[in-house]
Amino acid sequence: MSKRFFHALVTLAFAGLLVFCAAAYLPDIITVSSTPGGRELPIYCVETEKPLVSISFDAAWGNEDTQTLLDILAKHNVKATFFMTGGWVESYPDDVKKIYEAGHDLGNHSQNHKYMTKLNDEEKTNELMTVHNKVKELTGYDMFLFRPPYGDYDNQVVVNAKKNNYYPIQWNIDSLDWKDYGADDIVKRITEHKNLGNGSIILCHNGAKYTKDALEQVILKLKEKGYEFVPISELIYRDEYHMNHEGRQVLDKK
Repeated sequence: MSKRFFHALVTLAFAGLLVFCAAAYLPDIITVSSTPGGRELPIYCVETEKPLVSISFDAAWGNEDTQTLLDILAKHNVKATFFMTGGWVESYPDDVKKIYEAGHDLGNHSQNHKYMTKLNDEEKTNELMTVHNKVKELTGYDMFLFRPPYGDYDNQVVVNAKKNNYYPIQWNIDSLDWKDYGADDIVKRITEHKNLGNGSIILCHNGAKYTKDALEQVILKLKEKGYEFVPISELIYRDEYHMNHEGRQVLDKK
């Protein structure tokens, strides 16, 4: 065996050892593949035989309607998911605690509501972990659901979220409540949406003008259709899944 060949073998063995050790000490990083066609995708919806749907509220501005939304959800025994920015958490810490104590999901919507694709990896992590730590300090809860502001993402945003132990979450039903078309429009847009089905994730905003007026009818009509509401944390799969081309999370067959 030549000296050069021997050194090459030693180098390869050492590199393999480093990879093995790195994997052994990174057990918490979310490593499930979500690359149909080489593209990283967040979770838009979930494949399930059960008639489950999740309703979510992005909280970035104002809290005038938050208590009303919580009251309606409580009245109908519905648990939802609230994606909060760091600024909202700082402005309304008591609301954060109320949401958590009512049994709803606390989700991460970034610290400053920036376009995540425009940030470098370190800035992405800072946007996630700054608000993460604020919520942890307030409630003791470690958030693990992340919705990128504006729905803006690319491969790097998804990979960064996973690296920070977050599941990136989108939606497949958009209420467009922020456009202020009225409560009836919100109800119809959600309950008659072409994408509505088992595993759907619904996007609303806690600060939109008519959301509070539409919420009860949305809940009642979807329940009439046979759907059950669960928070996103109970809808998604935590491991042993893959993503299909439309962003649907699919449980791997065993």
